[in-house]
Amino acid sequence: MKAKAKVKRHYALPSGKELTLGEGTLVMGILNVTPDSFSDGGRWNTLDKALEHALSMVEDGAAIIDIGAESSRPGFVPVAAAEEMARLAPFLEYLAPKIPVPISVDTFKAETARAALQLGADILNDIWGLQYAAEPRGAMARVAAAAHAPVVVMHNQAAAVYEKDIIASMQDFFRESCAIAEDAGVAKEALIFDPGIGFGKTPAMNIEVLHRLHELSRLDGEPLPLLLGASRKSFIGYALDLPVEERLEATGAASVLGVAAGASIVRVHDVKEIARMCRMADIILEGRKHGQD
Repeated sequence: MKAKAKVKRHYALPSGKELTLGEGTLVMGILNVTPDSFSDGGRWNTLDKALEHALSMVEDGAAIIDIGAESSRPGFVPVAAAEEMARLAPFLEYLAPKIPVPISVDTFKAETARAALQLGADILNDIWGLQYAAEPRGAMARVAAAAHAPVVVMHNQAAAVYEKDIIASMQDFFRESCAIAEDAGVAKEALIFDPGIGFGKTPAMNIEVLHRLHELSRLDGEPLPLLLGASRKSFIGYALDLPVEERLEATGAASVLGVAAGASIVRVHDVKEIARMCRMADIILEGRKHGQD
């Protein structure tokens, strides 16, 4: 068994922190400070609880902490940027100086992104892939360009209807995201691509995308850095008839197979367990000798 070659990149981030891709799988730990997240809404919505959980995830192996202040669960109703930032700002101000790893902010609004970067965020995690229809074309990309911040470009669409092959459609989406980024002055190297498991896809489509994830590791001949966010998602419940709180093992399976298919980053809730799985997967895929036989 051999791993797909990973894109190697090094980022000097806005806060002064650094991040390197391609030298082992990175784990992005999820920190929801929303009252209504599908998985853990309300658990970490005080400053001290959020800090304790973030530091615990770093100790367990998280290389990035992803903070979100607006739920993106199925059927969610977007909140105004001002409300989102009112939720997010106290946490960023409190956590950013205390967390030793980069912070990404999970938002698709340019106004929120701009303010978050000023308060210590380093990476933008955009579930609309720079294509949020309610904002002017390129609004989010211009924020990223001004701050020299990496952007996670996630595939998304309003309905799970595809006029052609799903992977080909996703590649077209990513091409448009790349064009928007280029027009705004975002370096291609600043883009990290997310297949958007659980967004604009049926459970069966999510499983197909995971099965064919290796096809997204290149676009028009160029290698792409991939982030995979399959943690506790509904396709697991669909496949195995499991409630949210019992999806750890299946998340691990999806994450490890994603790593084998080319993912450089996995975004998860259960950091300790998934980090160990990914480290073991890296060792096996790279054929490294580790310890004694």
